[in-house]
Amino acid sequence: MVLVTGGTGLVGSHLLLHLIENGENVRAIYRTQSNIQKAKSVFELYKKGNLFEKIEWLEADILDVPSLELAFIDIDYVYHCAALISFDPKDEDALRKTNIEGTANMVNFSIAKEIKKFCFVSSIAALGDLAPHENIITEETDWNPEKPHSDYAISKYGAEMEVWRAVQEGLDIVIINPGVILGPIPKTKNAQQGSAELYVKVANGLPFYTLGSTGFITVDDVVKTAIQLMKSDIKNERFTLIAENVVFKDILNTIATVLKVKKPHLHAKPFLMNFLWMADAVFSTLFFQKRRLTKATAKSSYTKALYSNEKIKTALGTVFMDVHQYVHNISRL
Repeated sequence: MVLVTGGTGLVGSHLLLHLIENGENVRAIYRTQSNIQKAKSVFELYKKGNLFEKIEWLEADILDVPSLELAFIDIDYVYHCAALISFDPKDEDALRKTNIEGTANMVNFSIAKEIKKFCFVSSIAALGDLAPHENIITEETDWNPEKPHSDYAISKYGAEMEVWRAVQEGLDIVIINPGVILGPIPKTKNAQQGSAELYVKVANGLPFYTLGSTGFITVDDVVKTAIQLMKSDIKNERFTLIAENVVFKDILNTIATVLKVKKPHLHAKPFLMNFLWMADAVFSTLFFQKRRLTKATAKSSYTKALYSNEKIKTALGTVFMDVHQYVHNISRL
């Protein structure tokens, strides 16, 4: 049997769908009953609602060790997708607790229960920092602790250290480091994370664009690649998962075209982005609001980061979907 954490999130819910379609026996853990509806809506979006009932749901929490005892009964394989995603400095403690301590709990149980293979969904945020003579980030790029990193990046890097520790204790693992993951276009206007937030901001008339770049990938490619790696003989390796490096302006324009709204038309240069994050910091402090723009997210918006996907393409012969085409395709669902 397969155990999936984070099954109510973007990656986890799509992973559940693909696993069930492949005939796997799957157990997914959840924290609140209401969150299960999020996963169910994904099945319904793809007209696969009849498959949803095949999932065995169990109430548990990666930070609640006793609840994990039941979750690991008769489990052979684990996909650890659960994580806290936030770039708000106020969430530093929660990020470290959920992403590092939670992952440590998962690998400890996996070692104790002699799990056959463990897949950890990390992030390109946990990859290394370019040296002066380098221009593209790979799995071998060294992490430089002297350079500034977001609390989220540090928490995912720390989680990876827990997974590598488990390798030393005999657990077979694979780590995937996806870029920005594009999923379905949300039906509501209050999405607050990842690509869903990107869609909503454009739909609401986002006026600004930046010329920074990063790696993008579709959620389908993430889960299909994860499953392929778990079924392969590959072990104790990490893989950067991006379809391509995309300029933010270009992906925003594609989303605007698909949603039939005005394209962002004002270039937000680094000076403006830095002013905006500082203004947001003051505003959020005065009015006790959640941060909408942080120093880390502002910097990433104009940084031209390039990532290599050569390792995964060589290992599996993977051909990724064009992310712009995906946005067009997903809008038809």
